[in-house]
Amino acid sequence: MKKFVLSLVLVLGITAAVFAQNDLQVLAVVKYGSSESITVKQVKTRCTLYEKQRNTKLTLEEKKMVLKALIEEKLVLQAAAKEGIAIPESTVDQYFLANMSQAAGGPVTEKQLNELLKTQQGKSLDQALQEQVGMNVTEYKLYLKNQLIAQQYIIKQKQSELQGITATDEEIRAAYEGNKSSFVWNDMLEVFLVIVPKGSSADSAKNKCNDLLKKYKAKPNSDTEKQIVEQAKKENFQAGSLTLPKSEAAAETIGMPFKNLCFLFDQGDGYISDLSETANDFRFIRVGKKYGAKMLSISDIVSPGSNVTVYEYIKANLTNQKQMQYLAKAADEVASGLNKPEYVEQKKTGDALDKLLNW
Repeated sequence: MKKFVLSLVLVLGITAAVFAQNDLQVLAVVKYGSSESITVKQVKTRCTLYEKQRNTKLTLEEKKMVLKALIEEKLVLQAAAKEGIAIPESTVDQYFLANMSQAAGGPVTEKQLNELLKTQQGKSLDQALQEQVGMNVTEYKLYLKNQLIAQQYIIKQKQSELQGITATDEEIRAAYEGNKSSFVWNDMLEVFLVIVPKGSSADSAKNKCNDLLKKYKAKPNSDTEKQIVEQAKKENFQAGSLTLPKSEAAAETIGMPFKNLCFLFDQGDGYISDLSETANDFRFIRVGKKYGAKMLSISDIVSPGSNVTVYEYIKANLTNQKQMQYLAKAADEVASGLNKPEYVEQKKTGDALDKLLNW
């Protein structure tokens, strides 16, 4: 039995070593600027991202398409570097947080998101991202940065053509008529919400939230709200103004029972709640202006407090869609134009490539 166990361990060790070696195999070398290798591991990482997005395994042919996309991405990035196109880390961080805030249902800092995930799911942001996209925070930010650089390069190459693409009046009005039922206001309520996560000390969180509530009740105005929002950016809590529709989904977004949200709709403008406690945090909320439900005409503003009309909103969205469609085709054209034998050395082809991509 001992010999069998020892043999099994040796076999497993050899198998792991083979997989590790395969991951380091170079599939192609891109050399439009500096020489960069694309390995099996890089293709696996990108395939994992797409598989998690699609919730399905990629075929061999799709993996080859991913390899081609990685080659052309590196070509575009090297071409962008030659033209001096760069994206500052601060922009990448903002883009990353915008994505994370959208997923979280409200503005959050990276620190706040880490704390929320630890409190709610018992995992770090690194772990959560690894599960969702197969990358940690650093790797995902690099991925976003490269996407932004590539986008800027393509836009620069096609600037004049892009500027000429816009939605027509006919397209805008047709889009409104075809989606008129979706342009409505539910009953809505403006609120100012402060949430202090319990973190490692519920008592400390309660005291902090109480102090913030006292500060706000002493001077319940926009200046105090701005001060609290600025404080939230530096410390471990959330604060901000929201416009909430009267719906169970909206209540769920802010972690509130729907009946409590309905209660707020019954309160007068300026009502400030007492301190309340949930399983994960302490909070208070201030009630602001209310808006009644109505169907929007094409000339109405699209949301309370906005100066953007439905017409302008549709125009911006249709124009963006048309420009993105154009950029997608332009990206293929630009990348394909760079994908030449003198710039790309294919290290693995045919059966050898198929074998390495067959995981």
